[in-house]
Amino acid sequence: MELNEKIQKVLSHKGTGVWSVPPHFSVYSALELMAEKNVGALAVILDGQLIGILSERDYARKLILHGKSSRDTLVREVMSSPVATVTPEHQVSECMQIMTQKHLRHLPVVADGQILGIISIGDLVNWIISAQAATIQHLEHYISGKYPA
Repeated sequence: MELNEKIQKVLSHKGTGVWSVPPHFSVYSALELMAEKNVGALAVILDGQLIGILSERDYARKLILHGKSSRDTLVREVMSSPVATVTPEHQVSECMQIMTQKHLRHLPVVADGQILGIISIGDLVNWIISAQAATIQHLEHYISGKYPA
């Protein structure tokens, strides 16, 4: 687990399931799906193509703060679009930089026009923590003479 690993490896470790909704869904129905699946964002798919992403942040900032009703508002009205995406070839460090610069918590991984998964900031933080733990363990073994030659 390294910062220069390709995001495909993180996706393989995490799993590639993607929960999605069409743009004509009510925000309320989308929120129900988020709660059921315990996720913070959903891909918005139309005709097999990623056209947006709906996150808890979108709900809070674009709906609640404007006094709108989640039952009466459609996903297309509050989703984030266009969506920043990465390919499976992007490195963990590049994805972290994109998410930091653009203030994103979720980043879809797309190849050949198809969404392969969504990486969250939590996924990347966990990856980095695991990488650091492995480095520390290797250094401890090296210092103690247990490091394989």
